[in-house]
Order: sequence, then C-alpha cells, then structure tokens
Amino acid sequence: MPTRTARTAWNGTLEEGSGQVELSSSKVGTYDVSFPKRAADEAGGTTSPEELIAAAHSSCYAMQLSALLAEAGGTPESLEVTADVSLGPDPAGGFRLTGIKITVRGEVSGLDADGFAEAAQAAKETCPVSKALTGVDISLDASLDS
Repeated sequence: MPTRTARTAWNGTLEEGSGQVELSSSKVGTYDVSFPKRAADEAGGTTSPEELIAAAHSSCYAMQLSALLAEAGGTPESLEVTADVSLGPDPAGGFRLTGIKITVRGEVSGLDADGFAEAAQAAKETCPVSKALTGVDISLDASLDS
C-alpha cells in the first residue's frame, strides 16, 4: 500500500502566523491555515487540522462501511457520512481533540435497519482512521433512509 504525503509551510508565531498545507501526493490543492481562524467559529476560507481529520475520517468510514455492508449481504446504493471533529482545552495543557461525531445516512438494499446498525458500528471500530484516533471519544449516529 502506498504512503500519502501532505506538507505545511508555516511562517510566524502561533497567534500571528499562518501557513499553507499542500496535499502533495494527490496534488489536488494547497490550503491556507491559521490558528486564529482555527479557533474561531467561522473559518473564513481557511482549513484546519480538525477539518482535515474530519475529511479523512468521513471518507475512510464510508469506504469501510460499504465493504462491511456488502459482506453482510447488502448493496449500498448511497451513503452520506459527516464527521464533526471538536477541538478543546487539554487538562494537561494546550489543546486536544475532544470528540468526533460520525453521522451516517444510507440507502441500502438487502439489509434491514438492525443489519445496517451492526455494520455501521463495526465500521466505526475498524476503519483505519478510527483505529488511529483511539484516544478520542467517537460517537455514531447511523440510520437507513426510508
């Protein structure tokens, strides 16, 4: 399996500096980052480590869930996965990820709601990004669309 690379160039202090993160392997883009916007309610055109983790987690989870649904005999027609990643103070000092909420809605044929819920929970536990983030509380809200 390949290794993927991102690179960040940073200038200045935490509070006054800024940088750019480049998705080097895919070459799909370079994005602005800054701590003041990271800590603000409105991102104002910049991304953050938390948003990038949310992107990684939601896409990894969707892939894992689609595989597990197929193993359980279902056919995933569509999955919509959102990952909300929260940053907060760390009692030991500094900051930490305080939680991740995965929300998934799916259209799946050949599987009932219980089968979907079981696969959704298993995907939360087994997707590689979830495994990497075991120190963070990860919650799950999963349901089939009617």
